[in-house]
Amino acid sequence: MTPIQQESLPHILQGHDLIAQAKTGSGKTVAFGLGVLHNLHVKTFRIQALLLCPTRELASQVASELRRLASAMHNVKILELCGGSPMKKQIHSLAHQAHIVVGTPGRVRAHLQRETLTLEHLNTLVLDEADRMLDMGFYDDIAAIIETAPQKRQTLLFSATFSDAIRTLSHRFLNHALEIRLNSETRSDQIIQHFYRCSDATRETVLLHLLGHYQKERVIIFCNTKTACDTLADSLYDRGIDALAMHSDLEQFEREEALTLFANGSCSVLVATDVAARGLDIDTVALVLNYELPFEHDLYLHRIGRTGRMDKQGLSVSLCLGDETVLETLEPITWHSIPDAPHPYTLRAPMATLFISSGKKEKLRPGDIVGALTADPAISADAIGTITVGETYTYVALRKHLADTALQRLQRHPVKGRTVRVKRLHL
Repeated sequence: MTPIQQESLPHILQGHDLIAQAKTGSGKTVAFGLGVLHNLHVKTFRIQALLLCPTRELASQVASELRRLASAMHNVKILELCGGSPMKKQIHSLAHQAHIVVGTPGRVRAHLQRETLTLEHLNTLVLDEADRMLDMGFYDDIAAIIETAPQKRQTLLFSATFSDAIRTLSHRFLNHALEIRLNSETRSDQIIQHFYRCSDATRETVLLHLLGHYQKERVIIFCNTKTACDTLADSLYDRGIDALAMHSDLEQFEREEALTLFANGSCSVLVATDVAARGLDIDTVALVLNYELPFEHDLYLHRIGRTGRMDKQGLSVSLCLGDETVLETLEPITWHSIPDAPHPYTLRAPMATLFISSGKKEKLRPGDIVGALTADPAISADAIGTITVGETYTYVALRKHLADTALQRLQRHPVKGRTVRVKRLHL
């Protein structure tokens, strides 16, 4: 078990309220997920657990992990209630009940106000990344939600920091909570941190030198503005690097698609604002590169924490003008010399992704896709990567050289007895 699991899980299973300090990637989802499932009465088809998350991306990842943990249990139904998804569809799903709801505070509160959601049978409440929810202004929503929940319940609060606001929240809504405080600072032996000086005029040139120098295959680059994200992602793509931008101006489906392509190996570089600094649970990020340093120490830690996950060693590289305020909080810093210009450098992703307009609603399963594809002798099972099945859609990653063959196969032959609409996604 990870340290947070070792420290928290015994108390969670004993039914104690808990306030725990844990960063993303520490294994906390398994800890509170096992607690939620331990308290579940599967035969009682009512909402018994509510998990609140700051973003839709994190809620989706938490729900996926819960489904994995619950796979050996019979008929556990988990619903996601997040902004950006149609309210009408969520109301329809709630009418058929569920055991667990994972959602964002604004949308959950909206359902409570509409009386399409009730918490009268709730026995477990989880506040995941509570500090981030408070930073985003969700205190009133969280308070309103908790006021509708039964007083007799278990409440688990997980936060990367123990701010005064977190203590106020815990004192108001938790009952004799136990406190677990692990060191949230990034361990120097877990993430190697390199710093390079540059100017605004040389920033992109230095970036290209460093990408060529380090030769990493999966990279997150952080910028401070949406415009910088778009401009840099376009520039990298034009230079032969498969890059996508991810920020809050994109439609929700565009953000989800970018994240899916990055996670399944169809995109090599994700250029993101701090909307991606929290809740991205991708174990294979080899390098985090701060194209621009953030303004706050905590944001720096959250950014570089996207690599070095689950005790794997990671690498963080930061481009600095040298006068950024956050540098004072990171001392001592060892500055590195910018490497010589590499040979012309490109980074093409090994995978490509097909989009299928059919999903769980049509009872489509990953095995159905694998069976349909491997019926073609040119496509072997090991050429198929991650298959992500949503409610009404499916993403299928394949080795890039087989993507067009797979596309034609699915266009010409039925999947599970029905014709599906399919297209290849391009960066």
